[in-house]
Amino acid sequence: MWTLLSGGDGARMRALVDDFNASQRDVRVVSTTLKWGEPFYTKLITASVVGAGPDVATIHLSRIVNLAGGGVLRPLAPAELAAAGLRGQDYLPRQWAKAQYQGAAYAIPLDVHPFVLYYNKTLAGKAGLLDADGRLKPIVGVDALTDAFRTATERTGQRGLTMESSQSSYAIWRLWLAMLAQQNVTIIANGRFTYGPAGAATLARISDWFTKGYAQSGLDYPASTSQFMGGGAAFMLNGVWEVPELVRATKAGTLGFEYGIVPLPKMYANASTWADSHAFALPANPGHEPSPEKVRAVMRFIAYVSTHSLGWAEGGHIPAYKPVAESAAAKSLMPNALYAQVANDVVYDPDGWYMGAAGPLEAIASKFLPAALYGYLTPAQAVHRFETEAARLVRKRPPRY
Repeated sequence: MWTLLSGGDGARMRALVDDFNASQRDVRVVSTTLKWGEPFYTKLITASVVGAGPDVATIHLSRIVNLAGGGVLRPLAPAELAAAGLRGQDYLPRQWAKAQYQGAAYAIPLDVHPFVLYYNKTLAGKAGLLDADGRLKPIVGVDALTDAFRTATERTGQRGLTMESSQSSYAIWRLWLAMLAQQNVTIIANGRFTYGPAGAATLARISDWFTKGYAQSGLDYPASTSQFMGGGAAFMLNGVWEVPELVRATKAGTLGFEYGIVPLPKMYANASTWADSHAFALPANPGHEPSPEKVRAVMRFIAYVSTHSLGWAEGGHIPAYKPVAESAAAKSLMPNALYAQVANDVVYDPDGWYMGAAGPLEAIASKFLPAALYGYLTPAQAVHRFETEAARLVRKRPPRY
């Protein structure tokens, strides 16, 4: 297996591999960790199309059109799934649907990891934003969210918000996509950009938080998380993958405050939030196709991880396997229970060969959209520059690797 999972996720996956290997003597999984993002996908694509790829790989479901459409992955036959006891109805429907390409399954979902809103209860309390039970009062509407950031800034002397905002940041793209989806606005359809005036208007709402001083512009990922962990911001917009560090720091007594998590607030017409999912897939490896025995071994491992994915949830992820996701143990797992319901509201990157985690369109978005936060470009200019450069990708024919 090749995996892009590192840090805490990598440790949890290694534990699952070790447990599987110890549970039986017929199959042994050997896992190799490669660098997250473009380096991983470049190596996977290059190796798989020449028949030198691994037997199984962990991927993001946002890359399924790129990988399945490009000939990098092999479809999973219904009989292969059935032999391992894997059924589509046993997975969260949104995630199972995202694992399909042209009517066939190309991946087995492992999780959902959405964008959420973290809050520092000490600072939020000083700002008057907590209810009598110490939970965040409901925030509905983009004006209400802006007011929360403003109030926290003015009343605490700290930033109201922190999030990754430097050039090359993916966070602004994820938030922008979610806010457009909440307005029932798509980004791209049939090879054309479809957000219209909402694109610049939505980016302007985000940039206001930074230009008005509620959030600090130019922070890279470590700086933004450190600002929140160090008590320097009342709120943090980030993915659920930061949950393990908050849990660890709380247990160690080094966090310095009690935290809470809520789904991304409903700012417009619906409660959409950006998410991605890890999944297992089998590379095509033309000329070196796996034997039926090898496929059965791989599917046996995937089935084991699916049924034992409660431990994986400790990484903050929502399990995609419904018997686990809907179990009493998962429903009582904290802090996951605070946002588990958002699995029904997630939106992925739009389908397209150029879309997905660390894909070329995300790279273009991270190049231009953050510039609006620190005044290098106006929101309209940033969206225009993004669209102009991204249009070159959209016009290209999907590659067959």
